[in-house]
Amino acid sequence: MKQLLNHKMEEIIPALIDISDYLYYHPELGDQEFESMKLLTNLLEKHGFQVQTNIVERQTAFHATFSGAQPGPNIAYLAEYDALPGVGHGCGHNLIGTMSVGAAIALSKLISEIGGTVHVFGTPAEETNGAKVPMSEQGIFDKLDAAMILHPGNISHESGDALAMDAIHFSYTGKPAHAAAAPEQGINALDSVIQLFNGINALRQHVTSDVRMHGIITEGGVAANVVPEKATAQFYIRAKDRSYLNRLVLQVKDIASGAAAMTGAALEITNYELSYDNMITNQQLSEVFTKNLKETSELPVHPAKESYGSIDMGNVSQVVPAIHPYIGMNKSDIIAHTTEFAKQTITEDGHKTLCDGALSLAKTGYDLLTDEALIHAIRQEFNQSKK
Repeated sequence: MKQLLNHKMEEIIPALIDISDYLYYHPELGDQEFESMKLLTNLLEKHGFQVQTNIVERQTAFHATFSGAQPGPNIAYLAEYDALPGVGHGCGHNLIGTMSVGAAIALSKLISEIGGTVHVFGTPAEETNGAKVPMSEQGIFDKLDAAMILHPGNISHESGDALAMDAIHFSYTGKPAHAAAAPEQGINALDSVIQLFNGINALRQHVTSDVRMHGIITEGGVAANVVPEKATAQFYIRAKDRSYLNRLVLQVKDIASGAAAMTGAALEITNYELSYDNMITNQQLSEVFTKNLKETSELPVHPAKESYGSIDMGNVSQVVPAIHPYIGMNKSDIIAHTTEFAKQTITEDGHKTLCDGALSLAKTGYDLLTDEALIHAIRQEFNQSKK
C-alpha cells in the first residue's frame, strides 16, 4: 500500500508546484502571509481536511486535520511560508509549506485503510517571531506522536542540532548636554552601549565554544556636539543548551547593568523577538525519514552538520518527538538567505526537490501510522532525552 503514495503524489504535484511558484513571485513577510495561507488551506480543504485558522492569536496560522475511521497515532507536518525582506523566499519556505501540505494530502488518501490522524500546522513568521513558540507553550502539539518539517538546502543532510536563542534589546537613557560647552551636565547613554559591547567581548573568553553573541547599535545619538541622551543595542545570544543559555543571559544582563552604573544612565532590557529553544532531534524518527529520503531522491544524504543558527522548531522538539532535516536542490554552492537560493526553488531542480521531499515525508508518515513498535521507540527516546 505504501507504493500508492507515489501515485497519489503524482496527482497533486502540479497543484503544489503552482502554489510554490506563486509564493515565490508573491512573497509575504512574517504574520502577513494571508494569500500564502489561503492557497495552502484551500488546497487542504479541497482534499477533505478540516481547517481552523487564526490559532494562537496569529491570523496567518492554521491547523488542518484528516482522520481515519480507526484510531491511531497523531502525526504532524509543519508548514512555513514567510519570506525575507528584500530577498523573498531566500530560505525556501515556499517549498517547505508545499512539501508539508503535499505530504499530508498524499498520506490522507490512505488514512481510511490504516487509521490515525494527520495534522498540518501552518506556522507563520519563522524568520522573526516564530509561531511555533506560542503553539508549543499553549499545548497545541501535546497530543502528537511525531512532528516533521523538511527544509531545502544546498545539500541533503540528516536532522541535527540548532542553538537556543534569546533576542535582547538594551535601551539606555542618559541626559543631553552641549558636548563641548557643558559636558559635565550630560549623561552619555552611548558610552553605556560601548561599555556593554566591551563587557560582552570580555565575556567571550569564558563561555563554551558553542556560544554565539552578536549585536548591533540601533541608536547612538543625533549629533557629535550633543551628549547622547538615548542609545540602544540589540543582541542575539545563542547556545546549544537552553539551561546554559539562561545562565549566560543573566551574565549578559549583569554586564548591561554594570555599563549603566558606569555612566549613570538608566537601563531598560526587553526581548525584541520570541526566544527559541535548542533543537532535539529524535534519532529514531530521523533514521526512518533518512531511509525514505535515500530511497526517493537521487542525491546523497549527508550526516547532520553542526549548526549555529536557531529555529523555532527547537521549541516543538521540547514537547514532541521531532525532526528538521534538509533536502538539497542539486546546487551545492548556493547560500541560504540570498536571491540565488530563492530562484533555485522555481527551477526544474527546485520542483524535483518539492516532489521528492513531499514523498519522503509522506512515506515516513505511513511508517509511523502503521508501526506501533516504531512509535513506542520514538516516544521512549523522547522521554529519555527530556531527563
